[in-house]
Amino acid sequence: MDLLENLKWRYATKKFDASKTIKEDDLEQLKEAVQLSASSYGLQLYKVLIIQNKELKSQLREAAWNQAQLTDASHIFVFCNYTERKNEHIDEYIQATAKTQDTPSEKLEGYGNLIKQSLSAKSEAAWQSWSEKQTYLALSNLLTACAELKIDSCPMEGFEQEKFNKILGLDEKGLNAAVIAPVGYRSTEDHTQFRSKVRKPKEILFEEI
Repeated sequence: MDLLENLKWRYATKKFDASKTIKEDDLEQLKEAVQLSASSYGLQLYKVLIIQNKELKSQLREAAWNQAQLTDASHIFVFCNYTERKNEHIDEYIQATAKTQDTPSEKLEGYGNLIKQSLSAKSEAAWQSWSEKQTYLALSNLLTACAELKIDSCPMEGFEQEKFNKILGLDEKGLNAAVIAPVGYRSTEDHTQFRSKVRKPKEILFEEI
């Protein structure tokens, strides 16, 4: 399976080649892969910012403890979860489902109410945790798609969320920077690429019952 070989090829890139930029058609494929990600109830309660502006990348680097990936990578994907529970998001999803699947919205009303009840029952802490976790599902699709296209990536939690939110104006939009991923092409000087991948053996990682 080519996918397995590509996953063996990928690694968390520490040094990108700043002279290389992702082609527009490849970027569109990455966007589509993220768009097709699984999410709870299919809601996709997140927004993904794709940063290429050099000045903005420099500001974000300062808010990520000066890690070079932020400026050397071709683009930075910033996965942002919604911070507020809004029934409008669910209503929009139900309407989109009705239109896409050619189903009367009245038939989906019960499902929409079920989602609203389930999410409203969560405590504030549980909601925030659940909301941030949704972004990691999308991140996973991005990393896999990058590997398929031989584009390098580096998932990162090492940044100051509050500063990212301020720089990107996320608070005003009801969003929060949950996780980021610089993407681009590895530098020949990144010695990390030559290290053997360390993973748990299958017999330890898996238990068949």
